[in-house]
Amino acid sequence: MIAVVARRLLWAIPSAILITALLFFSVAGLLGSPAALMLGQDATPQSIAELNARLGFDRPLLTQYADWMSGALVGDFGRSYSTHQTAAAAILPRLPVTLELGILAIGLAGVTAVVINSITAGRTVVRPVATALAVAGITLPNFALGLSLIFLFSVKLGWLPSIGWAPWSEGLWTHLKHILLPVLTLSAYYYGSFTLVYRAEYDAVSRRLFVRVAKAKGFSERQVSFRHVLPNAIMPVITYVGLSLGQLMGGAVVTESLFSIPGIGSLLVDSILSRDYPVMLAIGMITIAAVVIMNAAADALYSVANPQIRLK
Repeated sequence: MIAVVARRLLWAIPSAILITALLFFSVAGLLGSPAALMLGQDATPQSIAELNARLGFDRPLLTQYADWMSGALVGDFGRSYSTHQTAAAAILPRLPVTLELGILAIGLAGVTAVVINSITAGRTVVRPVATALAVAGITLPNFALGLSLIFLFSVKLGWLPSIGWAPWSEGLWTHLKHILLPVLTLSAYYYGSFTLVYRAEYDAVSRRLFVRVAKAKGFSERQVSFRHVLPNAIMPVITYVGLSLGQLMGGAVVTESLFSIPGIGSLLVDSILSRDYPVMLAIGMITIAAVVIMNAAADALYSVANPQIRLK
C-alpha cells in the first residue's frame, strides 16, 4: 500500500507543478496589476510604479512565480495585502472550520447514500424516490437549497439560526444548531453523487453468482443486501469520498458565503474581492495539495480492497 501511495504521489508532482503555474499566471493575467487595484482609480502612474517595485511586481512573471513557488514549498506564501499578516496565519484559524463542515457533510452523505440504497434495493416503489432525491441533490444549486432551508427552518419555523458560526466553546447544542443547515446544504450534492456511484456498483455485485447462491439458500433481501452485497459494493464510494474531500473547496465557497461561516471558502471570496494575491494563491496551493494527497489515499484504499491493483 505504501508503494502505491508513493508511486501515485510521484506521478502527481508534475501535474501539481503545472496546475500551480496555471493558477499563478491566470491570477496575474486576469486581475492585472495588483498595485493599480490596491491603490484605486485615483492612483497616479508614479505611485503605481513605486508600489509595483516595492512588492516585486515589476519583475518578469516567470521570476515572480519561481520566487513564490520556492517560498510556498516551505510554507511561506507571502503576506496578505489587506491585513499584512502572513497568508498562512490568515488561513490556519479558518482551516478547522472548513474541515469540520466538509467531513460532516461528506460523512453524512456517504452513510445516508449507502444505507438508503441498501434498504430500498429491490423495492420498485421506494427506489425511484431515492433516485429522484439523488438527481435533485446533483442538479439543485447549493445556494438555492441553502436559501430554501433557511426560509423553512429559520424564517418560518424559527428552529435554527440562519447565519453565523458558533465554536465548540459556546456549547455542543449551540454549535450543532449553527452547523446543521450548512451541513445539509453541502451534503446534498455529495449524497446524489455517492448514490449514483454506489447504485451502479450495487447492481453489478447483485448479479454475481455468490449473491444468487445466498438468495437460493433462503436469506432475506435485507440479509443479502447488507451481508453480501454491501461489503463488496462500498469500495467505490469510499474511494469517491477521498476524492470529494480533496475537492471540497468548490462547495465550501458557496455554503460558507451563504451562511456567513468563517472558513476557507469565505476567505477565498474575500481575498478575490480585495485582490489579495498571496491569500488567493495560498488557498489554491493548499487545495491542489489536498486533491493530490486525497487522490493518493483513495488509490491506497482501493488497493487494499483489490489485490490486483496492489500487485500492479
